[in-house]
This record gives sequence, structure tokens and C-alpha cells, in this order.
Amino acid sequence: MLNSVGIILVAAVVVFIEVPTLMEKKYKKELVVFSILLAIGVCLGIAHSFGKSIPNPIDLLTFIYKPLHDALTR
Repeated sequence: MLNSVGIILVAAVVVFIEVPTLMEKKYKKELVVFSILLAIGVCLGIAHSFGKSIPNPIDLLTFIYKPLHDALTR
């Protein structure tokens, strides 16, 4: 529980540092992308702090390219 509060506090500090600059320069698209990526990172960090298993992106690539690799090596 304390870990998730720490993650949220760090994310809040990052928001307070970055968002005013993005708003001042009128970078709307960058602000949307920043918000989405920060939300994903916070959610994954909280899930990890509760001991949940986070899937590895390499597993998806292996699943996609393994049949192609097997077909080409035959």
C-alpha cells in the first residue's frame, strides 16, 4: 500500500513539473501522449507493487515471429 502511494506521489511531482511547460507552449498532442504514457506507467507500477505479474513485451514478439522463423528455417 505504501509503495502505491509513493508511485502516485512521484507521478504527481512529474505532472507538476512537466504539464505547465506543455500547457504554456500549447503542446496539446504531446500532453495527451504524456498523460496516456504516465497513466500506463503508474498502473503498471502499482500492479507490480502489489505482486501482480506484468507480461513481457518480448513474449508478444516471440509469439508473432516464432512461426515465421520456423517456416523460414525449414
